Amino acid sequence: MKRLYPDRPIVGVGAVIVDKGRILLEKRKNEPGRGKWSIPGGLVELGETLEDAVIRELKEETCLESIAKTPSLVDVVDNIDLDDEGKVKYHFVIVDYHVKVKDNAFKAASDAESLKWVPFDEVESFNLTSSFRVFFRRNRLKLERL
Repeated sequence: MKRLYPDRPIVGVGAVIVDKGRILLEKRKNEPGRGKWSIPGGLVELGETLEDAVIRELKEETCLESIAKTPSLVDVVDNIDLDDEGKVKYHFVIVDYHVKVKDNAFKAASDAESLKWVPFDEVESFNLTSSFRVFFRRNRLKLERL
């Protein structure tokens, strides 16, 4: 499945982790969005449930092992990037889940350049991916209640 100029949308997942008025953000190491901040996540593999995908991606990108096995759906966001000619360069449908972790012993791995706890009031000052910015604005109040 090709990510760049795909034939159809690609399904991805995102892991929302909150603690004491903060959200765990990841600085992306690869395209799309290299150098921008978002939440940990990635693509769903063939035969994998969305819930299993978000847990797998979270482990791969944060090295967290103590993860509750019951992620809960927060939102679904489209991420469609067009090139200068108006052709679809990237098209992802991202299903974001709140995931509870049992400890905060994380470290950046895989696609993550770095990880950081960010207070909700500071999130929008970061260089965010466009899809995460839409997600955060639409869901901030819900996230603050988690």
